[in-house]
Amino acid sequence: MYGCVHYLSQKYGNPAIVITENGMDQPGGLTRDQYLRDATRVRFYRSYLSELKKAIDGGANVLGYFAWSLLDNFEWISGYSSKFGIVYVDFNSPTLDRHPKASAYWFRDLLQH
Repeated sequence: MYGCVHYLSQKYGNPAIVITENGMDQPGGLTRDQYLRDATRVRFYRSYLSELKKAIDGGANVLGYFAWSLLDNFEWISGYSSKFGIVYVDFNSPTLDRHPKASAYWFRDLLQH
């Protein structure tokens, strides 16, 4: 993340940058509890946002950042089996029950500080 943002800032006169999609999936086939305990995703976001902060501290004009994604959703390549969201969606439930994952709580704590 740092390398890309720093490069864009240096190469193009420090334009306004918005990261519009950054995230990672969990493969299908896990249990709901396994999806909810997404420690790997927490490490992913901690690492990427740490690098983004380093770029901002170095002068990069970053205006925004959007995690991909808030909710588990349909992905063109993998359908509903990939889980990108920080909120788990039970696609087998008639009401599409939603449950915050560990990463959702991590983001909440990050944003409160």
